[in-house]
Amino acid sequence: MRIEERLGQMGIDLPDFATGPYYGTTYGKMKPHHIVGNVLFLSGHTPVRNGEVLHPGRVGSTVTVEQGYQAARQTGINMIAGMKYALGDLERVKGLIRCLCFVACEPDFCDVHLVSSGCSDLIAEVFGDPAGIGGRATIGVQSLCDRMCFETWAEVEIT
Repeated sequence: MRIEERLGQMGIDLPDFATGPYYGTTYGKMKPHHIVGNVLFLSGHTPVRNGEVLHPGRVGSTVTVEQGYQAARQTGINMIAGMKYALGDLERVKGLIRCLCFVACEPDFCDVHLVSSGCSDLIAEVFGDPAGIGGRATIGVQSLCDRMCFETWAEVEIT
């Protein structure tokens, strides 16, 4: 089954960065992606949906683990939209290499991995095993722009 068909079956509508530009550039001078050889480098993606931050705040205080997971899942959807924008066709995705995830959280919150699983689980569900499973690191941080509770960047092997 094609990736776009799987997304449709999952009820996922990707934002179109070709018509509504990549939102990351509102935070400074950057490009949404860069391709070197067979590797796609994605700039940071966040839990923005329809121009609004999903579950702003810090996990462990104003944001629950489940809300953080949902924010990370939305970030994964945006990341896939970034792949489509960069490649034109999601069938060019050969596999996720790695993601670096950031969770805005309280200093004593130690379950950051439970939040970033929202993104990782979605990518695995969409692209399957082994293509949708890559390396991952998650770092708890004090804050992210616009009170976002999650952000990630990724490297993707492409054809």
